[in-house]
Amino acid sequence: MQLNRRLFLKQLGFGAAGIGLLSSLPGDVWAKGTTKLLRSTPEAQGIASSSLLNFANAIEAQKLNVHSLMVLRHGNIVAEGWWAPYAPDLKHTLYSLSKSFTSTAVGMAVAEKRLTVNDKVITFFPDDAPATVSDNLAAMRVKDLLSMATGHSKEPAVRGDKNWVKAFLAQPVEHEPGTFFLYNSIATYMLSAIVQKLTGQTVLAYLKSRLFDPLAIEGADWEVDPNGINTGGWGLRLKTEDIAKFGQLYLQKGVWNGKRLIAADWIEDATKFEIQSKGGSRPKEENDWLQGYGYQFWRCRHDAYRGDGAFGQYCIVMPKDDMVVAITSETSDMQGILDNVWTHILGGVKGKTLPSDTKAQAELKQKLTTLALPILNVKSTSPIIAQIDNKPFNIAENSLNVKAISLNFGKDGGIFRMLDDKGDHQINCGMGRWVERETDLSALPLKLTPTLIPGETKTKIASSGTWTDDNTFVLTVRFIETAHYETITCNFDKDTVKVEFKKSLAILNAAVKDDRPVLQGRLLA
Repeated sequence: MQLNRRLFLKQLGFGAAGIGLLSSLPGDVWAKGTTKLLRSTPEAQGIASSSLLNFANAIEAQKLNVHSLMVLRHGNIVAEGWWAPYAPDLKHTLYSLSKSFTSTAVGMAVAEKRLTVNDKVITFFPDDAPATVSDNLAAMRVKDLLSMATGHSKEPAVRGDKNWVKAFLAQPVEHEPGTFFLYNSIATYMLSAIVQKLTGQTVLAYLKSRLFDPLAIEGADWEVDPNGINTGGWGLRLKTEDIAKFGQLYLQKGVWNGKRLIAADWIEDATKFEIQSKGGSRPKEENDWLQGYGYQFWRCRHDAYRGDGAFGQYCIVMPKDDMVVAITSETSDMQGILDNVWTHILGGVKGKTLPSDTKAQAELKQKLTTLALPILNVKSTSPIIAQIDNKPFNIAENSLNVKAISLNFGKDGGIFRMLDDKGDHQINCGMGRWVERETDLSALPLKLTPTLIPGETKTKIASSGTWTDDNTFVLTVRFIETAHYETITCNFDKDTVKVEFKKSLAILNAAVKDDRPVLQGRLLA
């Protein structure tokens, strides 16, 4: 699968409880001597609490599957919430929002005079250049990578190769670089490769002391290619507040706690209109994908700009209104989320300050502190439990190499066990509630991109289960540091079982199929 998530989304057709309002705090953007963003009430920062409540209600009513929200004005967090089982301390896969961080690394390297945006791409990798370098490839600049104007007609196919850089340079470049917009993730990967070639560090390591440490961003990780180069165009994981800090840094033109981290002229260049973008299905005046593209940032309506990622990962910066909005989600309607941001969040801005509205603030706080994704909860028991409880089913030969499965039921939940060629895997689930654990089962079958975090052997999950009828048990497993989840449906018939896996991308749209087979099993005598 190519990594053009715009095309992918077009093909689709499309915990902790939240933490809400804290009392208004005076002073600067940060508590003195710290990098922690201050909290305030919406009205103290000129936003109507009722509008923020309307946003939360609207995205739930429209089933936009938002996982987290953070709204800043004048540098203060005025609303924040996580739909359980997502939570403040969890990272989230950013998909193409990662691109804006890669762009930032390039900007820092430019400030350190390691390169310029007009440097030719081919000059960084002479050993990987093809035997014959076309005029268009020779003309391709760093700036063309940044602005998605490499000249390719389609995203370069590289993931089948061991050397992605060499594979990229071998692709035909049909158009003159700088003249043809093609959104693609491999162009951003090449920026990551250039930074690593120049600095001897991955983009993740390079940004640590320059960006992440000053912003007190901890625990960031990033997927890699076969040679250990960060994927650049996707694969970064951060917490929601980390996204908000990044947006606030850009809003402040690169200065944080009195120290310049990013050159102001880089932020100006990166976030302005560079080339006409493509995307969406609506007329330009209603379409946030037709407002233009900068250096790995999208222009938006309302003179705003954003970094964004597949399925609704957003860092939205509104300079005119001194606002930042951070959102994570798994949605098939990314424009729908933006529409609600403009209608409700931006629409709630009424001035620099507003009179206190304690009733609306209390309603908003109640909403944001009780956010939760819906849990499938039909019935907690079945008459067949006695026949199958803790009894292994032998699974017929299959491509997943699953050998056996079993279910064990207790008062408060269940345990699903699966034995395959890699070992014995266990998923604990609650009945009508989430149970949080770790699993050594891979998140790879659920994801848009087939790359992994280096060294990650376990991932955090939250699981719940229910009987949908007397013979069918459905387990919902959310990989809560990704955007995705899956259902595992066990259908029992006398001494046999069918086990079906369905990833959330297939649940979002029936046209998307889960490639994993339906397992067939028989109760061991």
